[in-house]
Amino acid sequence: MGPSAAMQAGLIEDLAHRTFRYFWETADEKTGLVPDRFPTESACSVAGIGFALTACAIGVDRGYVTRAAATERVLRTLRFLYELPQGPQARGMSGYKGFFYHFLEPSDGLRAGDCEVSTVDTALLLCGALHVREYFDADVPDEIAIRRIADAMFDRVDWRWAQVRPPSIALGWLPDKGFLPYDWRGYNEAAILYLLAMGARENAVDASAWSVWTSTYRRKWTTFNGQQTLHFPSLFGHQYAAVWVDFRGINDAFMRSHNTDYFENSRRAVYAQRAYAILNPQRWEGYGPDMWGLTACDGPGDMIARHQGEARRFRGYWARGAGGADAFDDGTIAPTAAASSIAFATEIVLPAIEAMVARHGQHIYTPYGFLDSFNTSLRVDVDVRFGRIVPGFGWVAMDHIAIDQGPILAMIANYTDGAVWQAMDDCEILQRGLKRAGFSGGWLDYPS
Repeated sequence: MGPSAAMQAGLIEDLAHRTFRYFWETADEKTGLVPDRFPTESACSVAGIGFALTACAIGVDRGYVTRAAATERVLRTLRFLYELPQGPQARGMSGYKGFFYHFLEPSDGLRAGDCEVSTVDTALLLCGALHVREYFDADVPDEIAIRRIADAMFDRVDWRWAQVRPPSIALGWLPDKGFLPYDWRGYNEAAILYLLAMGARENAVDASAWSVWTSTYRRKWTTFNGQQTLHFPSLFGHQYAAVWVDFRGINDAFMRSHNTDYFENSRRAVYAQRAYAILNPQRWEGYGPDMWGLTACDGPGDMIARHQGEARRFRGYWARGAGGADAFDDGTIAPTAAASSIAFATEIVLPAIEAMVARHGQHIYTPYGFLDSFNTSLRVDVDVRFGRIVPGFGWVAMDHIAIDQGPILAMIANYTDGAVWQAMDDCEILQRGLKRAGFSGGWLDYPS
């Protein structure tokens, strides 16, 4: 390994360790629940808790914590979640029909504010639970308990209840209004929701859900910045399912018709975003071959400000992206967009991580890894909600966000040794969901 490669390896290890510390050190001591954001006080995202569970297994593999310490943390978290009350009441509940509310209060795990029961966020939580169920496989009481509780938590989910317009699955449910009027359609992060729902042992949805899902791919097959892809503007849509599912060499009917797979599709999406940053059609500051990454993240706030003599729209938390009429770009770069793509396109992601730390590390790189986002085009002293203006640099987010931290750590683990993928390859629920969706080939035909 040459000097440059050694430096990159050291940087990636440093980033992984710092990001792990976010999950390990900010969790509530009693419940194990991890805040949605830090250091701003916040509720706990159930999706973020799913990433936190996966982080515990990664921490053992990488020597950050002992297996005993991680086992205790995981068991405490799962037991607390499983024992929380569920029911149709608007208050005093953590969820309904096995699903969880999008956000939970850190103190008692009950519904935070007026948020919805979220189908996809519950699925991301369950991915973390299934991962630790496969990872902690020893024949000792605490690890047996992890597997038992993870199974029970998964099996109580009534997937069919969420099919108010079958075979599609609704986005969510509110106790005072009922189901949200939209279903999960089009290519996006909800692929993992359908795979789990089809692979379930109890209340599984019909396999037709996947063919209907793929029939609603709104953008279908397109070319963007020289890359032929099934397009989704924000990179998180390519990353979330791929944290736990090794899509390399396996494909469904849609991808077979294009002679590729979802992993390769994501790799092309990453290259297309980098090409977009190089072209920089909106002339934002700092964009280039080693400075790119658009995804859902914090931003300066909903405002109009001047840039290069023009009035420009900026937003707060928003799904930023490139390509398509609904894509939005206000010059805000999210390090997670590039860093969480490391397993897809290592050769362009490593230089991007290196450049972000070398050029902007003093502003965006903390003991917990990357702050959520930054914008070097916005330098005026405006009333910003989610960060601060650093003189001579620009706007910087004030927080780390769990659902952006999680993919960074998990995809580094998949890049270095395939750790998360290897554990999940053994998950019978995931295998069954993939096969019912029509996936075949690769490891799925010869599971480890």
